Amino acid sequence: MLKDGTYAAWFKTSLGEGTGIVHFADGMLWGRDSIISYGGSYQVDGDRFAATVMTKRHTAGHPTVFGIDEIELQLVGTAKGTIVTCRGTTDAAPGMVLEVTLIFNQGSSPARDTARPAVKFDPSKLPRLPKRFPSR
Repeated sequence: MLKDGTYAAWFKTSLGEGTGIVHFADGMLWGRDSIISYGGSYQVDGDRFAATVMTKRHTAGHPTVFGIDEIELQLVGTAKGTIVTCRGTTDAAPGMVLEVTLIFNQGSSPARDTARPAVKFDPSKLPRLPKRFPSR
């Protein structure tokens, strides 16, 4: 089942590949990569889901994996554990298929080292800059 949360995304078409971050919550999705932001909606049925995604360029740079900046994608996929796989198409690029793998962010935080006591911040121990620059 597709869980609400943040996913790392890897995607590719015959023109190229990329990575990004996607957030899923209450039927809505949004995310971005280095040049494109995306948003849309999704529906879940057991371990299967379908999504409609709109894309928009936010930064100049390399071409997108479709070669087109603003498109509407139709995605279908399955979620198994923390891995989601899906495929997408757009009417703007007939015959081109987007393959996507999403990896759920478990949100684990690093364990605190309890063997050492926490160090209290002491600004007086920071290095000091000279008060004046030497005159020439």
